[in-house]
Amino acid sequence: MKLRSNSPRWFRWRWLLLLFVVVSGIGLALPAFRGPRGGRARHAGTPHRPGMQSDDPRTDAPLSPVSANERLGSEQHGNDVQASAPRDQNDGTEQPAAVGLLEIKGSQSSESDTNAAALVSANVVAETAKVAMLGSESWTRFRGPNGTGVSSDSGVVTEWSDSKNIKWKTPLPGAGSSSPIVTDRFVFVTAYSGYGARADQGSIDQLKRNLSCIDRSNGKILWTKSIEAVQPEDAYRGMGVPEHGYATNTPVTDGKSVYAFFGKSGVVAYDMDGNELWKTSVGTESGNRGWGTAASLVLYKNLVIVNAAEESQSIRAIDNATGNEVWKATASALELAYGTPVIARVDDQRDELVIAVPGEVWGVNPDTGKLAWYAETTLTGNLSPSVILDGDIIYVFGGYRSSGSMAIRIGGTGDVTKTHVVWTSRNSSYVSTPVLYQGNLYWIDDRGTYYCVSAKTGELLHRSRVTGIQSRDRPVYASPIAVHDVLYFQTRHDGVFVTSSKPELDVLHQNRFESDSSMFNATPAVSGGELFLRSDTYLYCLGSSSSS
Repeated sequence: MKLRSNSPRWFRWRWLLLLFVVVSGIGLALPAFRGPRGGRARHAGTPHRPGMQSDDPRTDAPLSPVSANERLGSEQHGNDVQASAPRDQNDGTEQPAAVGLLEIKGSQSSESDTNAAALVSANVVAETAKVAMLGSESWTRFRGPNGTGVSSDSGVVTEWSDSKNIKWKTPLPGAGSSSPIVTDRFVFVTAYSGYGARADQGSIDQLKRNLSCIDRSNGKILWTKSIEAVQPEDAYRGMGVPEHGYATNTPVTDGKSVYAFFGKSGVVAYDMDGNELWKTSVGTESGNRGWGTAASLVLYKNLVIVNAAEESQSIRAIDNATGNEVWKATASALELAYGTPVIARVDDQRDELVIAVPGEVWGVNPDTGKLAWYAETTLTGNLSPSVILDGDIIYVFGGYRSSGSMAIRIGGTGDVTKTHVVWTSRNSSYVSTPVLYQGNLYWIDDRGTYYCVSAKTGELLHRSRVTGIQSRDRPVYASPIAVHDVLYFQTRHDGVFVTSSKPELDVLHQNRFESDSSMFNATPAVSGGELFLRSDTYLYCLGSSSSS
């Protein structure tokens, strides 16, 4: 039978067929455009990963100086790690799957436990030495000692309001999502001004980034240093920059200098009196989303280590005395990697800089920038949470949208996907970094759901909606902290939820400042029995009268 060309059915199927061909073509083209595992090569020849180190990492000399056109390594690929999770028939939400759980029995288990305990001890000793140098009342980087978010301080307040347990409240020169850092004498915090969050602010060419030094004893601003933004800067629009602003990177201090990362405007070092020591650019590019910069600085030996994924698809190490670049590791897989790396002690001869990128986790030699090992993950898309370290295990979360979490054993050489993955789960946090406390991982995700997961197995111990959270649009950006058996969860508009440190959600107090309606994106800091909170408008020091 001859099909008539003017048949309505024929026209309908012809257009559907044409639509299918177009969509299929776009789908085939996108991976090539975006690069491996979601990464995007901004420059021809950029490798997927940094270069691998030699068998003896001590023979790899630091790569200094490195020109802007040099690239490290060549692209390598391993096998995918897959995770499956059945859906709960009652609420349609996904339950965790512990895939690839390593079972170590007999003497091997004992040896593994002994090694893990030794690594925990080594990391604790290293952090204790830093605290001794800086003073016992120090919280000197994002999420405190080695990024754990854990404090053993006692006497930290669990209740406060506009009229209760406020030691001081200081207006800030601008908004920001960065956390305060604290020494025994000073509090440092960054902010941005001139454009963005506040309605009276002007055009993007007026954007400035600021670092303020506050007297810890009374909240008085001792000095503020401003840096004009390098242009062109990412615009304040859409779902990116307006969520966190232009001051998201938390500064870091070694007690003698303070270092601030201002994204495209570079890394700047000041002495404690506010004198600029040096300023170094780490790139002026934008990621493929234009969401702005987020990662915080890490100190290692005499190096300031920068995750400049957004600015140049690179990780860089800068000499803390001169500002000179010591090494640079460039890789396209850094695209959309917003988290802060962590320093891990593998053994007496070896430290690693561990960072999660879309689709992989890397162990990098922090002295040279060479890649020691990598493990493929199920976490793809943009990654905001930072790596969590506990002994010889690191935990990674994130991906779009909240694509999962994994536990991976550090160390090894090359592709360790098949040997070092401990567990994989579909439970995840999209922005906030969970806190690991007494064997469990805790967080509230960006939908307002509380989670408690076993760090050993990845098993979901408890999950429930936090009824006190009223705001619906990504109510949590800040990361939780644990202080002396109590957990603190900072929300953006619904105050701080103080809970007990047990799997079931047990809210002890919900504290808020009725006089401050601005956004709270910053992770709290704890030091010397005092709690420091930061909003887009104010910096707060909280403490009981007995701790004064």
